[in-house]
Amino acid sequence: MIFRQLFDPVSSTYTYLLADPGTREALLIDPVFEQVRRDLALLRELDLKLVATLETHVHADHVTGAWLLQQRTGSRIGLAAAAGAAGADRLLSPGDRIAFGPRWLEARATPGHTDGCMSFVLDDQRMAFTGDALLIRGCGRTDFQQGSPQQLFRSVHEQLLSLPPDCLLYPAHDYRGLTVTSVAEERRWNPRFGGQSDEGDFVETMNHLGLPHPKQMAVAVPANLRCGRPDGDVAPPPEPDWAPLVWTFAGLWEMTPDTLEEHLGAVQVVDVREPAEFAGRLGHIPGAVLVPLGHLAASAAALDRGRPVVTVCRSGARSAQAARQLGAAGWPMVANLAGGMLRWRDQGHPVEGGTD
Repeated sequence: MIFRQLFDPVSSTYTYLLADPGTREALLIDPVFEQVRRDLALLRELDLKLVATLETHVHADHVTGAWLLQQRTGSRIGLAAAAGAAGADRLLSPGDRIAFGPRWLEARATPGHTDGCMSFVLDDQRMAFTGDALLIRGCGRTDFQQGSPQQLFRSVHEQLLSLPPDCLLYPAHDYRGLTVTSVAEERRWNPRFGGQSDEGDFVETMNHLGLPHPKQMAVAVPANLRCGRPDGDVAPPPEPDWAPLVWTFAGLWEMTPDTLEEHLGAVQVVDVREPAEFAGRLGHIPGAVLVPLGHLAASAAALDRGRPVVTVCRSGARSAQAARQLGAAGWPMVANLAGGMLRWRDQGHPVEGGTD
C-alpha cells in the first residue's frame, strides 16, 4: 500500500493519503482547503486517481478541501451521516467500507468530540485514523459541537483501544510534532484513558480544560457543513494567469520547455548556472540572462518585477532553489524550467552556443 502523512502547519492538521499500487486508486482523509494544490501535485506525481475524500468530523479549525478536490478530480465525498453536513456523496454509517482497489477502510462511529466523529480502520487492523477522538497522549475537546465526555470515553475504549495492541493510530492533529502512536502505547500512557483512569476521572478532566474556542471556528464550521464549498468568504487558491504552469509537490511552479518556447518574448529567462556552463557544451536559451545562483540575492534587483521570471539551470535542481528564493523575496510571478537545459535541448528547442 502507498501511504503518506501530510501536514498543514497553520492548523496542525494531518492529511492522510492511502492508495493501492495496482489499481492506483487513492483516498485522502481530512484534506485542508489551502493544501489542495499540494495534494493534487502529489497525486499527479505518484500517478494516482483520487476516488474519495473522507472526513473524520466537521472540523472547527480549518476548512476541508473535500469540495475543491471533488471539483478538480471527480472524487466522492464521504463523512458520517450523523455529522449533518450537506453536499456529501456518501453518508457513512458504522461498519461501512470505503474501498480503494482491493483494500478498504472500515468506518467506526466514535462520537464525543462531536456527534459526527468517525474513525477509519484499515482492513487488516494494522492502522487506524482516529480524527480528534483519540490524539497522541490526549483527545479532542468535548465542550462544543454536541461534545460529550461520557460518550467520548466509551467511544475510545470500545472502538479504538479495543483494536490489536500493535495497531498504529494516526490522529487528525498534533501540536507538538508527534506523528503516530499505537493502541498499546495509548492504553498504557495516555493520561486521559490509560492506566487506572476511569470514566469519572475523564469527565472531571474534560469539564475543566478551560480552552478558548478555535480562531477559525466561525468560518470553518459553516463551510465544513457544506463539505468545504465556498460561500463568498472562501475562494479557491488563485492560479497563475501568465502561462500554463504545474504546481509540484516540492512546493513551486514549473513550466515545460514547450510552454517556455511559446512565452519567450513575455518572460525573463534567468540562467543560474556558472559562466563556464552558460558558455559551455549545453549552450543557453536565446535571450537568457546569466545570474549565477550564488549571486542571485544581490543581483535580483536588476530584474523587472513586472515581468514573469523563469529560472533555468542544467537539470532543474539549482533553478528550483532560485525560484524558491525569488518567491520568498516577494516576486509575484516565478516558475522553474522543468528538466533544465538537458530537457530543453533533448526536446529540440532553440539554443545559443553549445555543441552537438
